[in-house]
Amino acid sequence: MPLTGSEWSALLADYPQAHVLQGTAWGKLKSQFGWQVERISSGSAHAQVLFKHLPLGYSIGYIPKGPLGTLDEAFWGELEQLAARKRAIFIRLEPDQFESAGIDPWPVRKNLVTAKPIQPAQTIVLDIRGSEEEILARMKQKTRYNIHLAEKKEIDVSASTDVAAFHEMMLTTGSRDGFGIHSRAYYEQAFSLHSPGNYSQLLFARYQKTNLAGVMLFKAGNRCWYFYGASTNDERNRMPVYLLQWEAIRWARQAGCEEYDLWGIPDAPEDVLEDQFANRSDGLWGVYRFKRGFGGRMERTARTVDLVAQPFLYRLVTAWLSRGRGGGSLG
Repeated sequence: MPLTGSEWSALLADYPQAHVLQGTAWGKLKSQFGWQVERISSGSAHAQVLFKHLPLGYSIGYIPKGPLGTLDEAFWGELEQLAARKRAIFIRLEPDQFESAGIDPWPVRKNLVTAKPIQPAQTIVLDIRGSEEEILARMKQKTRYNIHLAEKKEIDVSASTDVAAFHEMMLTTGSRDGFGIHSRAYYEQAFSLHSPGNYSQLLFARYQKTNLAGVMLFKAGNRCWYFYGASTNDERNRMPVYLLQWEAIRWARQAGCEEYDLWGIPDAPEDVLEDQFANRSDGLWGVYRFKRGFGGRMERTARTVDLVAQPFLYRLVTAWLSRGRGGGSLG
């Protein structure tokens, strides 16, 4: 059964721990930047599905961090009907579940094929319950030192609504570290659609009123995600990013969160990460050195699958995407 945006919002009231990427606001955001949003429910399972159009009237679909509820045969029927209506070649399902749960979330179905996740496959999740002293104690000694050093070196961290300034820092960060960034309008909408101060927050670290670094956070239920971070090349010896991250954790605690997701580290076993991080800076390796210092547990997303609606075209399109020719179609 298709659902409207208001019906989806009402349904989410029964799923307070739903991932922010399944939220109504996130669907509205993506609809403003090239995606079409559909929402379906079988009564037991529910999903917000994003579609990207392809030439000749075809599309590809994506369920980020879903579905919600308990999967039943009726849900798969709803999803297959939706794929047919949208002329989808496939729909990628990326669960809001970690491998550590020890349960494969998917049934055995002939049209489900294991696929690569779109969001970072591996992350570090901090338990931010307990006292601040207990959270700090779980961090590596060097990270605690850098937090206190930033305080001594007069770094100030405060909330802001200046997304334009944040985007300027993102441009610097992307150029320096070699990764793509969104447009200023994208960050503005992501921030504003999530009720700033309640479900989104923008924090800046400054020295003598000059912006040095920023983070954009999102929360849902008792979880907070560090999706976007930026920094300039100035005053890095004052360690602004360490105090900034600590204040972000403190904001998440004050907002009622119990977990803080650092959102993205290299997809490799922990022994490989620990053996190589000091000598690598490509991709997510550049941030692993920083993120590992905050403690927490390493988690890997449970198996991602594609619901294949058109097998022949699926082989062609996935080969095209794997060669990097998709222009980030599912990103």
